[in-house]
Amino acid sequence: MPRKRKVKDKKIKVAGFIGLGLDGEDGHKRITTGESFLVAGGSEKTHEEMTEVLLDVTEALERRDNVVRCKDELIALFHDAYAKRVR
Repeated sequence: MPRKRKVKDKKIKVAGFIGLGLDGEDGHKRITTGESFLVAGGSEKTHEEMTEVLLDVTEALERRDNVVRCKDELIALFHDAYAKRVR
């Protein structure tokens, strides 16, 4: 008789993020680092928006001990952080 495998709740530990902006055409080199992210490039507006979104996401992750249950949960954190900026 075959044994059944136990399905474990797999948790994903998030180490950090890298954001790359590709729309910078003013010749300015922008680099911003945080404790768990790096943002490079982009126009002034794009760079600022990426930085703010990553700050919000990393704060939300810290409240969860940097652990999410699945990639969809992480994507939802990004959607929520971005939605704050669009209003």
